[in-house]
Amino acid sequence: MVEPLKVGLAGLGTVGTAVVRLIDKQRDALAARCGRPIEIVAVTARSKKKDRGIDLKKKRWLTDPFALATDPDIDVFVELMGGDGEPAKSAVEAALATGKSVVTANKALLAKHGMTLAGLAEKSGASLNFEAAVAGAIPIVKTLREGLRGNSFHRIYGILNGTCNYILTRMEQDRLSFEECLADAQRLGYAEADPTFDIDGHDAAQKLSILASLAFGLKIDARAVYVEGIRTISLADLDAASELGYRIKLLGVAVKTESGIEQRVHPTMVRKDSAIAQVMGVTNAVTIDADGIAPITLVGPGAGGLATASAVVADIADIACGTRTPPFGRPISRMSVSRKAPMQRHEGGYYIRFMARDRPGTAATIATRLAEQHISLESIVQRHTGDRPPANGRKRTPEPVPVILITYATSEDAVRKALAAIKRDRVISGEPQLIRIEKN
Repeated sequence: MVEPLKVGLAGLGTVGTAVVRLIDKQRDALAARCGRPIEIVAVTARSKKKDRGIDLKKKRWLTDPFALATDPDIDVFVELMGGDGEPAKSAVEAALATGKSVVTANKALLAKHGMTLAGLAEKSGASLNFEAAVAGAIPIVKTLREGLRGNSFHRIYGILNGTCNYILTRMEQDRLSFEECLADAQRLGYAEADPTFDIDGHDAAQKLSILASLAFGLKIDARAVYVEGIRTISLADLDAASELGYRIKLLGVAVKTESGIEQRVHPTMVRKDSAIAQVMGVTNAVTIDADGIAPITLVGPGAGGLATASAVVADIADIACGTRTPPFGRPISRMSVSRKAPMQRHEGGYYIRFMARDRPGTAATIATRLAEQHISLESIVQRHTGDRPPANGRKRTPEPVPVILITYATSEDAVRKALAAIKRDRVISGEPQLIRIEKN
């Protein structure tokens, strides 16, 4: 009889308990597919007394994650505790150092310590699998690392944060403000009490840094990602985008350019007829542009207990099958250092919205400043607000007029310089809105 793969599981939250249930439910199927049974033999979590709705009576309980990671009676250490520090970091390091394979869903740990952990795995011959760390149930890690091993990549981009996608979807469909949609996302459990990490783009940036490493052979460095969040997106932007044939999404984009690999997370306008624009709600999606094939878009649930557990169990099954590959698709020695590409060098189309002062010479001034930076316009939309009657017979001061510009491909540096000059000329009021357009 073939010996079972013995698993030690650290963390029994939503994902951990879902992993236990899934392995129990798929026990026979997993044994048939992998050629050996998979058994969770030991667990650890903060509280042993908590009722989790699963049977843990036959599993050994350890109070220390480090002790579980180094337990001689387990083959695989599954880390579902989260966080980029302790106890997750030391436990994973200890498991890899002793030759135990590791499965984790911890994007924060990988974004900060991924190269160190990959080096330990490489040295000891252990596997380090992390499909669940990016885009939940979408098999994007396996696709980049193994499924498209024979291709070179030009660009990878996608919706990597379900919270932001949910908020933008609700704003567009239900005509609600950002604040209202955020509160609703928190009520439904899609957003944390402190949503900063999600809505300011940092969660997506960590995930993008992992994908860029897999696609382009870069050493992970989340600091190399340019990051903007969705706080400034308004209903006016969503309406204008729709009228112009676009939809606004928070995208993570890693693309090969003449000056290196550009990594950026920011609100983006995408054509309504593109695959990525159809992805609504908390769903995630990733599009891959590679040589020799048409773009591939993978769509699926990016979070949640069952979705994440599905990816975790798939990683465990790979280890049971004896499948092993370098964590990031190639040896550490063959990976290059990632440097933050200056956004000033980014080239593409831009959506610009500002409030122009309704007075003679404003349009000419704006046109001159754009021409000075060699910026050509694809379209101009100007909306006049209704004239209000003057108060007490006094002459009315004209109200600013909303103006929307769509540029042809230009550089970020040129757009920023033109807008700075327009602001100095005092022909607009308030801060202009700037959203990049991603070519699909």
